[in-house]
Amino acid sequence: MNKLSILFLVTGLLLGGCVAKQRVVVAKKELPSWYLQPPQSNSSTLYALGEGENQQDAITNALSFAASTLHVTVSSNFRAKTVVKEGSLNSSEATYINETQSSVEKIKISEYEILHVKKLGFKRYAALIKVDKQKLFQGLKNELDQKLQIYRSKVKNLQKRDALKRLVYYKKMKKSFTYIQNALIVMKVLHKGFDDTKYITWMNKVNEEYDYLQKHISFWVNSNVKSLAEPLRSALTKKKFIIKNVKSTMHYTVFIKAKIQKATAYGFTLARSEISFVTKNYKGEVLGENVIHVTGQSSQGYEIARQNLVKKLHSLIQKEGISKVLNIDI
Repeated sequence: MNKLSILFLVTGLLLGGCVAKQRVVVAKKELPSWYLQPPQSNSSTLYALGEGENQQDAITNALSFAASTLHVTVSSNFRAKTVVKEGSLNSSEATYINETQSSVEKIKISEYEILHVKKLGFKRYAALIKVDKQKLFQGLKNELDQKLQIYRSKVKNLQKRDALKRLVYYKKMKKSFTYIQNALIVMKVLHKGFDDTKYITWMNKVNEEYDYLQKHISFWVNSNVKSLAEPLRSALTKKKFIIKNVKSTMHYTVFIKAKIQKATAYGFTLARSEISFVTKNYKGEVLGENVIHVTGQSSQGYEIARQNLVKKLHSLIQKEGISKVLNIDI
């Protein structure tokens, strides 16, 4: 190979190396106009923008954001619109605004329209939704009216039911009040002249019925081993029941029958028990039955083992709950 050929070869390699080291310019991603400047909500329509790792998350977060604009607490955290410097969508220069509200209830938004959904980057989607305020108001009203109708029909049958069962029903209904109150707030925002009197009256009546039953239901615990009655009395007292042996249509008796056997194992004295619980109403009708096995132990003798048995029963009731131990709803 002559000198001229070698010169051309070296020059070619140098030029090739320079080309290989050149930076690759990636085309700037264009963000949609509805994302950069989403439409503003007005008196009849609500618009909301949401983001998420997938399309469904983006839509869900948009709905959460829509609810938050109506001054309603939402059950899950949501991320507001991400503010991005133009052309740096995937760079570390992006600025994020995180707005979160925590609560326990959702407001159902069943009538909504998905206007746009777009992938912005890796695991990043944006969604724009539209909610008709009148349809939202009517949907919430229909939902509450249905709940009220169900309540009225059940109350007629409840009057003939056992007092404890009525208490349990009202207790379950009270749990829905947070949602109902949130819904009423939204409905008042959506419709300034909305009258919520019948719903407030309904909730007040439920509270009154619940409070009345709570103040008049009484329990008594009858046990063949007196020390085993105390853990149950303590648990029932925490439930705010009257602990007194009285004659009343709202009175209940828990019968405890325990079989305790002495045993030894690994240097410990054991008090092995089989404890049965039977709960009866004032008519003597059985409402619930259950049998459990608890073992007390001690290195200091049988009496201490029996005391440990009572402590373990107390711990079991605290852990499992009085309802599970007695096998009845309270």
